[in-house]
Amino acid sequence: MALVLVVGAGFSGSVAARELADAGHRVVVAERRGHVGGNAYDERDQAGVLVHRYGPHIFHTNAARVWEYLSQFTAWRPYEHRVLASVDGQLLPLPINRTTINRLYGWQLTEAGVARHLRRVAVPRAELRTSEDVVLSRVGPDLAERFFRGYTRKQWSRDLSELGPGVAGRIPVRTTEEDRYFTDRWQAMPANGYAALFHRLLNHPRIELRLGTEGLVAPERGQAAAVVYTGPLDAYFDYRLGRLPYRSIRFAHEHLPGVAQLQPVATINYPGPEPFTRVTEFKHLTGQVHPGTSIVREYPTDVGDPYYPVPSPASNHLANQYRALAAREHGVVFLGRLAQYRYLNMDQAVAAALQASDRLRADLGARGGCASPDAPAGSTATTDPASPRPRRPSPG
Repeated sequence: MALVLVVGAGFSGSVAARELADAGHRVVVAERRGHVGGNAYDERDQAGVLVHRYGPHIFHTNAARVWEYLSQFTAWRPYEHRVLASVDGQLLPLPINRTTINRLYGWQLTEAGVARHLRRVAVPRAELRTSEDVVLSRVGPDLAERFFRGYTRKQWSRDLSELGPGVAGRIPVRTTEEDRYFTDRWQAMPANGYAALFHRLLNHPRIELRLGTEGLVAPERGQAAAVVYTGPLDAYFDYRLGRLPYRSIRFAHEHLPGVAQLQPVATINYPGPEPFTRVTEFKHLTGQVHPGTSIVREYPTDVGDPYYPVPSPASNHLANQYRALAAREHGVVFLGRLAQYRYLNMDQAVAAALQASDRLRADLGARGGCASPDAPAGSTATTDPASPRPRRPSPG
């Protein structure tokens, strides 16, 4: 039995901790916040409405392994996320679809007509180097201005032309009336909330959870056969190469007593002049019955906890330098959005944690519980949620 130190109790750290504990290892989980779940943490506000403290987290996946794994620790409430954008005084479906275009312009185009319109207004790009290239090549200048440029400027404090193609590339454009934000096979919310899911994940006799603890200074660090680190990549190295840029968010929560429902859907995006990017009403997500409703407005900022790695050429260059350092950190696995400095959906984080745990468990077992001098670093962890090796550990 080896001792493993896990730094962080979000999806990446919690799944890795559970996998290693199920394999017979002793695991110490050190979490600097006072709660489990990372940014997916939810809680009841003063009015008793279940809210996501750090903004909406919608679970969706096409990976059977991830779905089956998490289903050991929670029942699910089916939920399909829908988003509207406030544009020119209208609430229009996002991603852009046939309904969006017809209502915006007062047209009655068929699916084929929408496809023809998009081909006509598209601005071809020989190479998609930026998010501006992606958007213009898909929807043309007018829709780019109305739906994307202002929102992007607020969210990232950068123009579409300054961001990598992956930012806009995550959002599809549809010629049908499909109005679901995601189209994954499994879409649901934990029936009792995310916090309850995480408490079950970490409820294991070989897991010791320490909240309010800075993991890298924990006494077990020098004794551990391996470390799973899920914090910011640059922080691990004391920012020796400079700070990686992140965007943070100020969350303005509000309860509206006596308002049964404020919005027609859970989330409304605001790409216009408003200082916030979106408003989410939580009862849509949870199905909770309550005489009032609770919402959150999101105000992006450069100040505060790191939430989103900035996908620009300069930040990617610096991140690669840090990844090279990480690859030489023997016995340390860098895992998760912050430690790998890349955007990950929740199911991708779970998949990567399962895969990294596979390798680490095999390494520890082969060496009788001692960490290998070339234990895998996070820069090599895949984030493909459909990877093989389904396994069903005891739910504990």
